[in-house]
Amino acid sequence: MNPAEALVYLTKGCVDIVTAEALKGKLVRGKPLTVKVGFDPTAPDLHLGHTVLLRKMKHFQDLGHRVIFVIGDFTGMIGDPTGRSKTRPPLTREQIEANAETYKLQVFKILHPEQTEIRFNREWLGALGSDGFIRLAATYNVARMLERRDFRQRYDAGQPISVHEFMYPLAQAYDSVELKADVELGGTDQLFNLNVGRDIMPSYGLEPQVVLTTPLLEGLDGVEKMSKSLDNYVGVTEAPAPMYAKLLSISDELMWRYFTLLTDLSIAEIEAEQAKGAPMASKMTLAGRITADFHGHSAAAEAESEWRRVHQEGRAPSHARLVRVAPGTYKPHELVAALGLAKSKSDAARLIKQRAVKKDGVVLDAGTNVNVAAGSGFLLQVGPARFVRVEAGA
Repeated sequence: MNPAEALVYLTKGCVDIVTAEALKGKLVRGKPLTVKVGFDPTAPDLHLGHTVLLRKMKHFQDLGHRVIFVIGDFTGMIGDPTGRSKTRPPLTREQIEANAETYKLQVFKILHPEQTEIRFNREWLGALGSDGFIRLAATYNVARMLERRDFRQRYDAGQPISVHEFMYPLAQAYDSVELKADVELGGTDQLFNLNVGRDIMPSYGLEPQVVLTTPLLEGLDGVEKMSKSLDNYVGVTEAPAPMYAKLLSISDELMWRYFTLLTDLSIAEIEAEQAKGAPMASKMTLAGRITADFHGHSAAAEAESEWRRVHQEGRAPSHARLVRVAPGTYKPHELVAALGLAKSKSDAARLIKQRAVKKDGVVLDAGTNVNVAAGSGFLLQVGPARFVRVEAGA
């Protein structure tokens, strides 16, 4: 790609670009850029929402740039104050190390291992010493720190802000100094922290880094951000069949956002797919691409066959979990919760009210009890990808 084409590809789906002109100038030089992304190892189980940022890292790798995955084993013990209404409790060293290992296993489902440099920021922040931290603190002032929204809100509300919390964005910024970053990537909620790095680099005789932010990804419901707590997520370690089925459950409108943020296709390729005017076929293409990214093309093809078997042919899934329950009559929400298909009875009642629960392919009604007769069985389904074969038994 020439620099203009590379600029379009690398900024595809980004929200903030600080600045596009500076990034273009760096690309024109024709030298590999150092691209830095920091992760505090606080949530080791990744879902597709987390991979939006990872995929942008991969896009830089695709064009031959150097990507450094920074695990914040030092900053993680400070605790990122982003979005917090009170001081965040720091992680223990044991928690950090366990989470970091899990991260390392999962990120290579997207990133090219041979092109990824993993660094732990304790390496340089731990060695910075008191003199170094005082010099670092001197590069920024309190007034600018209070421009940060969550700090300002807590300050105005009279809520405590610990001094060490001011050190978090500065410590993250120093990562960019140490690594001489040309570009730093992060989510939109990290814009302030990323810009602090950009701001302090000239104090160390370095050119300011370019900042790119990626958006928060909407979950399967198309409304709330993807979250395990909201059960609207696709986990990167999920089996191929449920992953594929979940992706086919999204709306036609959300599909194009997923194409933009969760695939390596260019804008022109996505527009060409959209021009076909065949939403279901495009959605199957999307589900196949994403499933193949995490499990390979053969597993993606098998997942498509399983989806056709269940949703087009009306047959039971090949590997539905079998649960035996005592014969009797059950209230729908109690049965769904007892089978582990919902987090609680109230959650089960909500799912039934949303018509997300089916018995042998028929929507289960909240007011109709479920009879489990001796010698009988049925298939219970919740959402697009959760199935249990229920049989009467001891």
